Amino acid sequence: MSLPWLGSYLTPTGSNSYAPPVGPPNKQLSTRGRPGVVDDLAEAIQTRIIAGDFPAGARLRQEQLAAEYALSRTPIREALRKLQAEGTVELVPNQGAVVRGTSVRDLREGYEVRAELEGMAAALAATWITDEHLTQLRDADELFRRAIEDSQPGTWAQANDHFHEAVQAAAGNERLRRTIRDLHKAFPRRLTWGALEADSKLLADNVEQHNEILRAIESRDPDAARDAMRRHVLRAGELITRWVERRGTTTAH
Repeated sequence: MSLPWLGSYLTPTGSNSYAPPVGPPNKQLSTRGRPGVVDDLAEAIQTRIIAGDFPAGARLRQEQLAAEYALSRTPIREALRKLQAEGTVELVPNQGAVVRGTSVRDLREGYEVRAELEGMAAALAATWITDEHLTQLRDADELFRRAIEDSQPGTWAQANDHFHEAVQAAAGNERLRRTIRDLHKAFPRRLTWGALEADSKLLADNVEQHNEILRAIESRDPDAARDAMRRHVLRAGELITRWVERRGTTTAH
């Protein structure tokens, strides 16, 4: 089953196509360099794997993916190699890429690590944040409020991306930022929408969690910012784990 909130800047073009979160995918792809296209493609495929569009054991055919994403087979092949390096797929001779799947343990461990790293970023942001980054956080907070009103995945996804990226930029630690970005490739942040979209209370709680983080950073309170971010990320991990378990999309390993 294809889900409308999935994908990053890449969107399949067939009858089961997705609505991109922000803007036309082809236009955005044309303005990005080749590494960006491969990274976006790997994230989009990874998201579909975790969501169950590509279950464990499924074969990912390069020609089919190339047709879906309106790309040549070269970036498809490079994206699958990235996913192999991350342990998501296995490249089998004469079979192509075979999905290994994601286990509940993988999800929980990934979010535990992410909670600690993003908590550190929030604490650093509370210490070093500039007026410019604070404005970005406030703008994202307002966008979250609009997401509650219109219940559009694109609005929430845009707010979520802007908020977390502003926190990490404000932290001023590029190595930490790169490490968090690598984690997001394995567990794309927009997966959270799958667990939120059917429950208005969960969505409102999620928005309030971001506001709590913002208030702690505005108060220049590193400990409160760290704790608020840790709770937020761990809560997201719990929601996603339960969501994928209900969909039966995780493996047993």
